[in-house]
Amino acid sequence: MEEADVMITDRTSPTPQVDAALPALFLSLLVLIVALVSPGLLMAQEALPSWNDGKSKQAIVDFVTRATTTGGADYIVPEDRIAVFDNDGTLWTEQPVYFQFEFIADRIRALAPEHPEWNEKEPYKSLLAGDLKSVAAGGEKSLVELGMATHAGMTTDEFAAIVKDWFATARHPKAGKPYDEMTFLPMRELLDYLRANGFKTYIVSGGGVEFMRVITEKAYGIPPEQVIGSTIATQYAVVDDIPVLNRLPKIDFIDDGPGKPSGINKFIGRRPVFAAGNSDGDYEMLRWVTSTKSPTFALIVHHTDAAREYAYDRQSSVGKLDKALNEAERRNWLVVDMKNDWKTIYAGGP
Repeated sequence: MEEADVMITDRTSPTPQVDAALPALFLSLLVLIVALVSPGLLMAQEALPSWNDGKSKQAIVDFVTRATTTGGADYIVPEDRIAVFDNDGTLWTEQPVYFQFEFIADRIRALAPEHPEWNEKEPYKSLLAGDLKSVAAGGEKSLVELGMATHAGMTTDEFAAIVKDWFATARHPKAGKPYDEMTFLPMRELLDYLRANGFKTYIVSGGGVEFMRVITEKAYGIPPEQVIGSTIATQYAVVDDIPVLNRLPKIDFIDDGPGKPSGINKFIGRRPVFAAGNSDGDYEMLRWVTSTKSPTFALIVHHTDAAREYAYDRQSSVGKLDKALNEAERRNWLVVDMKNDWKTIYAGGP
């Protein structure tokens, strides 16, 4: 409508006068009507502001638009809009080592005065000397031993308090930032965008579930009950007439590789329609989610930005991406190029 069409007549004057406020009011009403009638249109315009315009951003918006368009061929009913995300390397940085390993190393150093025998016993000796290559050479056995020494022998509440204190003080060795600020802003926007369109978001990670649950609600808006991860055994006990759950030095469940689909089925009970990962540890989850004839979407965060974060894939000992990268195109999985698709990396800037 032209401004000249929106006029009122001053009863005291034969000359019509244009009310300057009316065009702006009309425009505001029009925007409101569009939002009420087609909220997806507005959401598409506002979605993912930290993503560069291009095929990756457009592919995500197109899928969400189709999934939420009532009557469309790819419409997904709200109760089936389940989205699962890996954590390490997908929602926050995982280099140079996983954050949880940094926690383990800090705990070993803090506990070392109580265990003088560690100075001569592997893998503690190598870890205390900063020789991570020797620790890694010990394989899974060494990592499990370090994990049990730092994650068991306390109640669940005591462990949560220790993890919370660590996140409050620890800093990333390269960025110098608190670990909970090393989250990827574009992925946080993606989580928000999906939730705004009726999706329920979950974390499905190989990391320890009780390690992640301390921080996921603050970092991603994902509550503890929507976090699936690796677990150690717990045992109910009553201490001084107070019920507690003691953490035992025994692995209960590894939520990585083929464990991810099993964990999803066990704890969610619905097959997701959206999945995001960054490594071959997510391969089985991506395969399982996209193996149906129903509309699905899968993406891989490809770390290609050595300047702002890290660049790695096939040869990396942390977050290796090889098999999933080889099959991504054939399986119609979106590969997000961090360097080219993201305007910024972290919520707090460089």
